[in-house]
Amino acid sequence: MEEAKEMDFDFKCVEECKIGDYEPMAYEEDNQSMPDGVNFAVVTLQDTDEVMVVASDWLSTDQKQCYWPPFKSTEKYVEAVKKNLEPSTGWKPWEKLNVIFHAEYDTYEEAVNNKVEQKALKDGLILYKVVTLHKSNELTVIPATWLNEERTQCYWPPFKSPEKCTEAVKYRLDPPVTVKKPWELLNIQAHMECEIETSIYVQSLVMRETWGVFQKAGYVTYPGMIEDKRVDNLSFRFQNRRDAISKMDNICDNKKITIGVFGKSGQGKSSLLNAILGKRNLLPSSCFGACTSVVTQVQANLKDSNYIAEIELFSKEEWEKELNDLFRVLLDENEDRDEDLETKVEKITALYGADADKKTLEELKKDDKYAEIENVLSGSKKAISNSDVSAFANDVASYIQHSKSSTGHCYWPLVKSVTIKIPDCRELLEHIVLLDLPGTGDCNKIRNDLWKTKLRECSSVWIVSNINRAIDDRDPWGIIQHCIQDLGPGGECKNINFICTRTDDIDPEEYLRSVPELSEDQKSSDKKLKKVCILHRNNCAKKNVKRKFENLEITKSKVSFITDVFTVSSKAYLDTNLHLEPVETEIPNLQGILKRTNRRINRELTSDCVNEANGVLSFIQSVQLHSDKKMGEIQAVVKALQKNLAKALNVLDHQLNSLYKIMDQCLSKGVEKSVELCVGTKNAMIASVTPVDKRGFHKILHTLYKNKGYVWQKNWDAPLDLNLCLAKHMHDNMDDEFSLIFPVDANNKTGMSVQEQIDKFSIFQRCTAYPQSSILYHMENFIRTEETKVKALLKREVVQRKKEIYSSIQRTIQNQMTAGYELAANEKGQGAMENREKKITETIELLKYNMFKDAKMEVLKKFKDLKDLICKTLESTLKRSLEHTQTTITTLMDVSKEIEILESLSRQVFN
Repeated sequence: MEEAKEMDFDFKCVEECKIGDYEPMAYEEDNQSMPDGVNFAVVTLQDTDEVMVVASDWLSTDQKQCYWPPFKSTEKYVEAVKKNLEPSTGWKPWEKLNVIFHAEYDTYEEAVNNKVEQKALKDGLILYKVVTLHKSNELTVIPATWLNEERTQCYWPPFKSPEKCTEAVKYRLDPPVTVKKPWELLNIQAHMECEIETSIYVQSLVMRETWGVFQKAGYVTYPGMIEDKRVDNLSFRFQNRRDAISKMDNICDNKKITIGVFGKSGQGKSSLLNAILGKRNLLPSSCFGACTSVVTQVQANLKDSNYIAEIELFSKEEWEKELNDLFRVLLDENEDRDEDLETKVEKITALYGADADKKTLEELKKDDKYAEIENVLSGSKKAISNSDVSAFANDVASYIQHSKSSTGHCYWPLVKSVTIKIPDCRELLEHIVLLDLPGTGDCNKIRNDLWKTKLRECSSVWIVSNINRAIDDRDPWGIIQHCIQDLGPGGECKNINFICTRTDDIDPEEYLRSVPELSEDQKSSDKKLKKVCILHRNNCAKKNVKRKFENLEITKSKVSFITDVFTVSSKAYLDTNLHLEPVETEIPNLQGILKRTNRRINRELTSDCVNEANGVLSFIQSVQLHSDKKMGEIQAVVKALQKNLAKALNVLDHQLNSLYKIMDQCLSKGVEKSVELCVGTKNAMIASVTPVDKRGFHKILHTLYKNKGYVWQKNWDAPLDLNLCLAKHMHDNMDDEFSLIFPVDANNKTGMSVQEQIDKFSIFQRCTAYPQSSILYHMENFIRTEETKVKALLKREVVQRKKEIYSSIQRTIQNQMTAGYELAANEKGQGAMENREKKITETIELLKYNMFKDAKMEVLKKFKDLKDLICKTLESTLKRSLEHTQTTITTLMDVSKEIEILESLSRQVFN
């Protein structure tokens, strides 16, 4: 019988199908009808964090609470939901639970399907994959659970009906449910994956259509390699596009943002990140900020279930040079030897043992420990990988954790940077890098150039401080004041969040004595007294920190940041017995920031992918519709657009020249002020940090000049930066206008930003009139796509170039002062301190006229280079696109249907 051959599967015969620990779909066992008017809601139970389906009538009016039936049996609970059983029905009253409402659906099946998506997203599960079937060379979408572990094969349902196969995919049917006939195992090539929070199946179809466009056009052949089948006709037009297409499988790796984490050791940074990631004891205490010049990054491992540490080490040559310098300082009996002598001793003893600093370098080289270190440095990188978190933490500790008691067993002095990759945290860290920024009170200070480079990469900063010291601790506030230029006008930071940690560390009785305003009602319950005190102190801390931030001098400039204050308890979040509900620890709030950021980036990446496909489709469709009769019409339109391009470029050039003149005027005033006040400004800075008795200050000055105008003392809340001091008046006269020309947030419309001028640019003018036709529609769509793409690339380039423009003032000053710094550092003997100051003053006086003028010209040169790059890139890209539209080629294929499908699917995703 045909039915037996086809083995048509009735989807309504299955009540529950499981994907791992997930229930993909529930179906009716019989034909009993649902009560009329029943809707179903998907909610998360706040107490247990479970995602469930409930009858909508069980929800409170504000949808924040839900009645819960007193049934232990899952079957009875499901039946109660389907039949919309009234609360309090039967012998036992229903419980009322706090819930988070997600969505409401007309059918139970739709609600259960959404429940799977919510649970999968919570655990970072990929729901769908776009694959090519090797046997048929067909591109299709399948549930990720159909793949084998190697992702080289997939199970395929035994249905001949396309509708049944589509339904099996959409509802993620599990292979074992079909018992009459086994599922076939097919060889495949996996491409893209989808896990955006809404319309997951729809988004996977967009990905399939996008990849399918390139495959059908002849640029992708199985197994996913790029191949140009029409080199003679199309290679010159698609060279750029082929590079983009070949990277589509890795699209999610190409966009990450950096969140910098400030805070000295002991403030709870490691515990905070452990709690956010839900990984108890993953990062050891004080592992952040423990190493000289080490940048520690935490990001997601998206490839497997291992914890991975990628450690970048010094080369043998670099360490040999460092070691020679360390021993040179140790042997120098001069009183001017480095103020950071303690740090240098710690480096040597950490690596070579407790008495290593007592030996000569020649003696040390004969030690077995020296040979061991040589072996460690035999490779420039070291990788540590382990599926067990405790074992991983132990393995990596010696490379990132500083411990004075573990002399001879630590390798942190050899480490440049560490990247730690965490599995099972796609939803939190897929597109985010958490970056430690040591430098406030730790024994090892990050080098100035590395510090500033990393600062400028941060699009958000978290300042971590113990709640008991958040207001009075000088370190975090000093860091904000010092680094604000590199975060704002010199960087891309949009948010500064202040995180007060260890909120559970409180003595209720002592706290009550300090805040008599707490009412008796609030104090009445001994059981809740600690919680009342914690929450009261949290609210006070939020207000006080916000008030202090608003009163900082930096907030009065035109550099604006979105600032928030969080009061967190990492300990209480991981231990539910410590008085606070999870939401009251505010860890979920920080997790929410990461999740929302990831979802936003995923949407942007999907948009880029769809736009790329749309442009290729439109180009294919337009060029193959050309005919001799149409060519004259096309050439007329192209000619009109070429004129528009010339006009638009003239307007853009004029606008950017106006911004150039504004910069020139501001910098000229800055040069004038700098020449007049630079020596006095330098003297005032030195005087502000000079001790009354001047004891030991000569060592600090020696280090300052030896380090080319920069020193950061262990007990100081901010560094001494002479180059920044000398650049002060130029920045004072430039920063306000600079922040308008290069706002940190491109969405902030200042009326004069470079990004706005790029946005305004278009070769499609309102006055342009030409006959409409199918060819011209696709031609215009292709050119608009090219224009949008190149403008987006340029706006990203603007962000990078503006960092170089801003930092060029200090860099020019430092370069010109270098010879003077070296002369001052070489002064020795009696009166060396006074001679150094005299030498630096003479250098400033000698150079000031040309030095500040050169700094101004360097800024203007870099701005002009940016202007030229913008105009030339727009001109060359759009000219090339217009030329491509005039070529007639043999028919490739009709892709009008694909265009309609792609546009329809993309609307579903983005709406």
